[in-house]
Amino acid sequence: MRAELIAVGTEILLGQIDNSHAKFLSQDLAAIGISVFYHTAVGDNAERLIALLKEAAKRSDVILLTGGLGPTEDDLTREGVAGAFDLPLTFDEEAFVAHVTPYFERLGRTPTENNKKQAWRVGTGIFLPNPRGTAPGQYVQAAGKHIFLLPGPPLEMRPMYMESVRPRLVNLMGESAIVSRVLRLYGIGESSAELEVKDLMAGVNPTVAPLASEGEMVFRITASAQTAELAHRLIDPVQAEMERRLGKYVYGYDDDHLASVALARLVENKKTVSFAESCTGGLLTSLLVDCAGSSRALRGSVVAYDNAVKMELLQVSNEMLQAHGAVSEEVAAAMAEGVRLATGSDVGVSVTGIAGPDGGTKEKPVGLVYIGVTDGKTTNVTRRLISGDRTQVRIRAAKHALFLVIQAMKKE
Repeated sequence: MRAELIAVGTEILLGQIDNSHAKFLSQDLAAIGISVFYHTAVGDNAERLIALLKEAAKRSDVILLTGGLGPTEDDLTREGVAGAFDLPLTFDEEAFVAHVTPYFERLGRTPTENNKKQAWRVGTGIFLPNPRGTAPGQYVQAAGKHIFLLPGPPLEMRPMYMESVRPRLVNLMGESAIVSRVLRLYGIGESSAELEVKDLMAGVNPTVAPLASEGEMVFRITASAQTAELAHRLIDPVQAEMERRLGKYVYGYDDDHLASVALARLVENKKTVSFAESCTGGLLTSLLVDCAGSSRALRGSVVAYDNAVKMELLQVSNEMLQAHGAVSEEVAAAMAEGVRLATGSDVGVSVTGIAGPDGGTKEKPVGLVYIGVTDGKTTNVTRRLISGDRTQVRIRAAKHALFLVIQAMKKE
């Protein structure tokens, strides 16, 4: 089954807002076995929307539109679908009472006359509830196509999709169960990872789809079968083979992320951690604190940007700084041990580097980062040369530090 996503709104074409729906919807549609072949965006213009929908109907089985369901004159998605498929638009009083007025009542307000537009039914469309806003969605069947009209705000669109659209799409796919499993990797590039599993990526059932983002690598394994149990059986040997080839880079599965896994491993091993950060400026600490329960493992952190702070709080000697510089293996090791002792944690982690855009030299270029990890007995320092702008260097350095924590906990 082929799907197409259409984002409606001039503000998207002008670059005033991001089309974040495309990523969310494409990933989930792929997970349930629906192929997305086209992403398009169109402004608030009925003529152009109608023309686009007619083209979409020639090439796609499922069309999902986001945006353009408000009460104003430039909210034209309902009119566009009706015009493209020659369907009537009718005001539905029951839908207005059931789907539009409750939101206003909760706010102690009264709908205005133009809000009635949000209860216009397209053909024999089915209204989709939207308890988080005033714009109900619709499911319209026309010309053998399945058309879904969804609101633009993400806080309204995503719940509506999960609650009212996804179940319908799964039913459309038939009796088969579609199961996906995600492998999350760190420390290997996209091209290298794909070369390792190129033959597995050529498979049809299960399929193996890659995605790279900010130094991480994700592989989604998707299988379809008569039951979920059978689908899992198809996935298991493929996953096992991928782990055999890429095991040292695999850090988690499905909804895991580096910080949550690092925290879980620390807690499992009954270890506490502390951070000494220079170029990451507290980002590493922030990533861990974003995880619920971080207080079970995190003792504290020091943002030692200035050399004086490195000396005063982390006991890094002036002689070492003068001899090797703040961005060096020696200083990274001293920072890690210094913060471990200062906080009384089991593990100390340090990050020092040159995030740029200035400050680099031939010997120490922008993107050079040293990450230290110590348990008081053994200290390991990793040297990384990270590409990207200042933000990317900081994010990737913090992520790599979390990955090293995970690796250290595997050895416990």
